Amino acid sequence: MNLELIRKNRLFHGINRDELELLLKNAEAREKSFLQGDVVFHAGKPVSRMGLMTEGSVNLLKYDAWGNDHILDNVGTGEVFGETYACLRTEPLMVNVIAATDCRILFLDIRKILDRVRLSGPEVQLAGNLLTVLAAKNLNLSRKIDMITPHRLRERILEYLSWQSVSQGKRSFTIPFDRQQMADYLSVDRSALSAELSRMQKEGLIRFRKNHFQIL
Repeated sequence: MNLELIRKNRLFHGINRDELELLLKNAEAREKSFLQGDVVFHAGKPVSRMGLMTEGSVNLLKYDAWGNDHILDNVGTGEVFGETYACLRTEPLMVNVIAATDCRILFLDIRKILDRVRLSGPEVQLAGNLLTVLAAKNLNLSRKIDMITPHRLRERILEYLSWQSVSQGKRSFTIPFDRQQMADYLSVDRSALSAELSRMQKEGLIRFRKNHFQIL
């Protein structure tokens, strides 16, 4: 791997070459090549490593439970992806990461670094804990933005139910909200939500009873 190129990344700002070599060793850094179209990370699975693009780019593709997909972002050379999930480790990834071009990616096990932080004293431990808390809050905020960004009510419902299906790893699942709470979470009117859910059930998209849903 090209250490001088890696050192220039803002992720390693203020870290000298010797420190970088030790850091990469502790993070069990591995650089891997991918061909265009290769799947780097699969949606629905937790990840233990974040990726740093050292060459080329990847696309972040979001799939819903009905098989529809769209590109959320393109991550190019010098950028990172998967950092939030790598910090949390247990959260299933909500996107597929696909090589947009032939590329090289440096994978870092961030939790290995955070585990070492615990040995450095309470202040550093607190900083590591804070990073984990911020990662969780960032993920929750991103999810909420995804839910309320679509203007159409059905799109918000599809986004929410798809997320629940992927995160729980099954097509039949229970959500944590009653109907009013679900409406509040999606920032929609409860009556309109109930009516749209009924239409979706009649159209054969979903089946539900109270807060239990099945994607058909």
